[in-house]
Amino acid sequence: MTRSVTTTPNVAMTGGEWAMLVTLSLLWGGGFFFIGVAIRALPPFSIVFSRLVIAALVLLAVVTIAGPGLPRSGRVWRAFFAMGAINNLIPFSLLAFGQTALASGLVSILNATTPLFGVVVAHLLTDDERMTPGRFLGVLTGFLGVAIMIGRGAFSGLGDTLVAELACLGAALSYALASVYGRRFRRLGVTPMQTATGQITAAAILMAPLVMVVDRPWEIANPGTAVWLSIATLAIASTAFAYILYFRLLATAGAVNLLLVTLLVPVSAILLGALFLDERLAPTHLAGMALIALGLAAIDGRPARRLRRAFAGNGKTNGQ
Repeated sequence: MTRSVTTTPNVAMTGGEWAMLVTLSLLWGGGFFFIGVAIRALPPFSIVFSRLVIAALVLLAVVTIAGPGLPRSGRVWRAFFAMGAINNLIPFSLLAFGQTALASGLVSILNATTPLFGVVVAHLLTDDERMTPGRFLGVLTGFLGVAIMIGRGAFSGLGDTLVAELACLGAALSYALASVYGRRFRRLGVTPMQTATGQITAAAILMAPLVMVVDRPWEIANPGTAVWLSIATLAIASTAFAYILYFRLLATAGAVNLLLVTLLVPVSAILLGALFLDERLAPTHLAGMALIALGLAAIDGRPARRLRRAFAGNGKTNGQ
């Protein structure tokens, strides 16, 4: 999942934009479900490589037919490779590894911490997105939710579950770093569609030698039709089409509105996992998700502003 690289002002969303937002959450939530299906038959690197190659081919076709193609500047391609590593290769691999030990719904909840990391990273690495008291409170609340999900006993032994949870948090941090690094593409004159295509293509190239050395795919048994269909859907729907929808919504609704998708993704991932993968989440996981949602609301600031306006309006009415 790519994070915001523009500073489009926040506006009230139309019904059509809300429909796109919900669709995007289903596509990304479904991505965790499709990985959950594939991870039972294929190692993580093979899933990520297949996802990247198919998505890159689809996006290359779209950007070639509908647009000016990809830039040829060496400077831009160096940025594509860096962005592909921190925004695709690393987080995709860490999340797939996380799903070897965790339910897809829990992985999606941990991935929802990306905006929390984003606030911290932006404060440390930029001059125009500094930490405010509200954002600081939101970050603390969100990470309290993460601590509740991991639990007090997690660090008593470094088992597979803790390592998988930390891998998912590492993916969220990588996405946050990418959101800051990706701001340079606007200065380079690269369109969002070109950025999405270039970074996924670069990530697929970087992934090729890694999957050959680690997974040795020629030695892996054919996983079957269901797994290949899951990977194809993951690549085409949850990656290529989701990127196109994401950037369209980003251009019309703005980055702050688009952040709301982070709250919706775990819902669809949890429902799909429960219905088709027989996954169940503990009450602490749901409590943690609620605190993450509260933290994101504090970072966003709009719920608090609406409450203040509502109370102010009531006060004026009562005074009259």
